[in-house]
Amino acid sequence: MVSAKTVIQAPTGLHARPAGELVALVKSFEGSSVKLTAGGRSVNAASMLSVLSLGLKCGAEVEISVDGGREDEALAAVKSFLESLVG
Repeated sequence: MVSAKTVIQAPTGLHARPAGELVALVKSFEGSSVKLTAGGRSVNAASMLSVLSLGLKCGAEVEISVDGGREDEALAAVKSFLESLVG
C-alpha cells in the first residue's frame, strides 16, 4: 500500500464534474483499490457519491491510499489530477 497527501486548490472544491473525471481515472487502474481520506472519513474513490460525500472544498487536505496492482502509477495519477484542479 502506498499513500500521499495533497490539498485541494480549486476555488470551487471537488464538485460533480471533476469528481466524475476522478472516478473514471480511478476505474482505469483495474486491480487497484483507491481510497480518499479527509475529515476522519475514508471512501472508495471509484464511487462518485462517496467522493462527493467528503465535501472537499478549497484548502481541504486529502490523503490518497492505493492498494493492489500499479500502486505507484495510480497514486501519481490521482495526486496529479487533484493538484491540477485550479478552477
